[in-house]
Amino acid sequence: MATPQEIAAAHQQRQRGIILALVAMILGWWRRIDRERLTESWQAGVGPSIVEMMARAQTDVAALVPLYLRDLARAQDVSPPAFEVVPEAFSGIASDGRPLESLMYQPVIALKRLLAEGVPMDEAMRRATAHMTMIAATQAADAGRGAVEAGMTANRQWVMYVRVVNLPACSRCIILAGKVYSHSTGFQRHPNCDCTMQPVTSDDVSISSPRDLFEQMSEADQDRRFGKAGAEAVRLGADLGQVVNARRGMQTAGGRIVTTTGATRRGAAGRRLRGQVRLMPEQILKDAGGDRDQAIEMLRRHGFIT
Repeated sequence: MATPQEIAAAHQQRQRGIILALVAMILGWWRRIDRERLTESWQAGVGPSIVEMMARAQTDVAALVPLYLRDLARAQDVSPPAFEVVPEAFSGIASDGRPLESLMYQPVIALKRLLAEGVPMDEAMRRATAHMTMIAATQAADAGRGAVEAGMTANRQWVMYVRVVNLPACSRCIILAGKVYSHSTGFQRHPNCDCTMQPVTSDDVSISSPRDLFEQMSEADQDRRFGKAGAEAVRLGADLGQVVNARRGMQTAGGRIVTTTGATRRGAAGRRLRGQVRLMPEQILKDAGGDRDQAIEMLRRHGFIT
């Protein structure tokens, strides 16, 4: 019998397959829009077709959930769900509650705004296409996550869930891999996030950690996801979460790359630095000048290694 982790990973892969097919179909219709008559061509066929495909994909993704939860319950020796998810209930509406038609029209609005600002048509179209791709992928994944949340809530033996992250994934998701949440905690995601949920009966779970995922990646992929200096800092032993979170407050001060994140007295790095600026890994490696021992010591002092 497959393990719960294998079942969760297979579920995520099936969901990804539906989302990739959806994006391809939607972009095929999106490219038919008349650049001279945006609203008219949207209303005449492009828009209704895209909305219909989006709603169908939401249903298809949610329809994966009943079997997923039954397989998961069997593998965890949990009673089968007493209630079953209704896939159609997660279709036809955006995850923020607005009508799906309104959300899917947003790329047209963005395209018009860009053109009004003087952005050339080809560049404006490229940006609007990226916007459409993001919306489609996110809404389909949200339908799947919403269905899992509903099914998990209906089974009282599932008191928590684990964030399932499989490669490829962005750095923000990788640092949350394996994190456990209460069943009632809403799923936090960013646009284009395709992470999924594995309901569990306790917080004693075995699933890929951020470090596991990092080590599964090639050095080139590590550099792409975390930045060359950030990835090198992690390879030297830096904490993945510290490296990713530090980038939120990254700035240049006096020609040096620093961060405001974790630099207050409440943070471990802030207590060590005692008012000194907190350097980013890029600056630390540059200052160490190839001296590995010095780099490790500086990474420790600036809170990237625990």
